[in-house]
Amino acid sequence: MPTSALQVARTGLEAQDVRMRVIANNLANVQTTGFKRDRANFATLAYQDTRVAGAASSGETAYATGLNLGTGVSVQSTTQIMTQGTLDQTGNALDLALDGDGYFQVALPGGQLAYTRAGNFTRSAEGTLVTQQGYEVQPAITIPEGAGAMTISPDGTVSVQIEGQAEPAQLGQIQVASFANPAGLRALGDNFLAETAASGAVQLGAGGDAGRGRVRQGMLETSNVNVVEELVDMIECQRAYEVNSKMISAVDEMMRNANQTL
Repeated sequence: MPTSALQVARTGLEAQDVRMRVIANNLANVQTTGFKRDRANFATLAYQDTRVAGAASSGETAYATGLNLGTGVSVQSTTQIMTQGTLDQTGNALDLALDGDGYFQVALPGGQLAYTRAGNFTRSAEGTLVTQQGYEVQPAITIPEGAGAMTISPDGTVSVQIEGQAEPAQLGQIQVASFANPAGLRALGDNFLAETAASGAVQLGAGGDAGRGRVRQGMLETSNVNVVEELVDMIECQRAYEVNSKMISAVDEMMRNANQTL
């Protein structure tokens, strides 16, 4: 029994250590544009059925309850909390935010497509709309040299004023990507996510269409991390870790007393 209790407490320490790492990552990204906080999900490990409920206790009766001993806990998964962050006004025409669900689509080196909520875009030397890392926003938007004021409508249509033309010229449309299960996207780092079998295939459309978020020019979405909530979770996690540590100390003391007595 003491050895089993040590094993259970050990799994508790490992699970709380993982949870603390998730909380630390959330707090580290409190200022990251478009960041979505993560939550650690726990699950019980397999139970040892010492006595099964309903088993015969005598020739005429059966046990009303069983004797099931748990073997600990494990971190089952992490879940991204997809609530929207605050939209901050920046005044920069190349800063974009999605007011609602969806992602911007970006082409990574090698042709892989990635998805992001971070719309702090800029303009490359060739005039192409790119991320801070230099990756092209898809579909590609090229702003001609000497173009005047650029306007991006809520549906993603990009227009610029060309000298000598009365009407603004349309350069293309920024499409918004959506997924059946956004929680199934795989985090790549650098604010990018990748499609997986769990997320479902990407569906592209105009901003505001079929539940997709509208494109807001001159704004950036802040992280949805709430510092107060994360600090409360951190204290709770720390206390849970301490309790599991005390359990190991208590079991060790029990074993020491048993060895001295016997």
